[in-house]
Amino acid sequence: MTEFRRGNLIYQNPLTSAENIRDFRLEGDARITFDSGRMRMQNAYPRDREKGLHANFVFWCPREFPDNIAVSWDFLPMTDAGLAMIWVAARGRNGEDIFDPALAKRDGNYPQYNRSDINALHTSYFRRNPKEITFRTCNLRKSYGFHLVCQGGDPLPDVKYCQEPCRVEVIKAGPHLRFSMNDVVLFHWIDDGEQYGPVLHDGKIGFRQMAGLVAEYANLQVHEVSVA
Repeated sequence: MTEFRRGNLIYQNPLTSAENIRDFRLEGDARITFDSGRMRMQNAYPRDREKGLHANFVFWCPREFPDNIAVSWDFLPMTDAGLAMIWVAARGRNGEDIFDPALAKRDGNYPQYNRSDINALHTSYFRRNPKEITFRTCNLRKSYGFHLVCQGGDPLPDVKYCQEPCRVEVIKAGPHLRFSMNDVVLFHWIDDGEQYGPVLHDGKIGFRQMAGLVAEYANLQVHEVSVA
């Protein structure tokens, strides 16, 4: 089994106040508050079905991160609805910064992120789909495209049983992507750089939520990692 060594802390954000997210970029419409001492995010249109995929949003950290990192944060769902997702190594398909004005405009509609002009790896780790109530999964996809490249079981219980935040971690190191919750590894995917296009490296990270989910986030950290 591949092992990873955690190195220097290169970014830290407590996510406890509006000042902490002053430079973050919101694509779509959301209500973001800090009444509990953690960043609580929810969709601005939880009951507006006419908006469809346009009712969802992505919230980008402004920092550009290198490859070989471990991204971790506290996550506490407040509703059993919608979806939570983390994006890593996000960059334009020609190497542009994700915020380059030459890229197509994005407003939370999912096809703008997987079938437009950006590349990224994205894991959906809290999926409350009424059609999937017997076996829930965490899904890793690679874009450009809608490539489902890896899955693992979702260990998070229903909200009424969530007593405290879960520590979520994504390790992105060259072709490796390892995803874990509370130090339990749910999957580890190694990109061959061929089947789904070249291996992705540096770029932005961001949080995505689908309508219906209310969730809290805190203690975002990014460490350097090396492959043992």
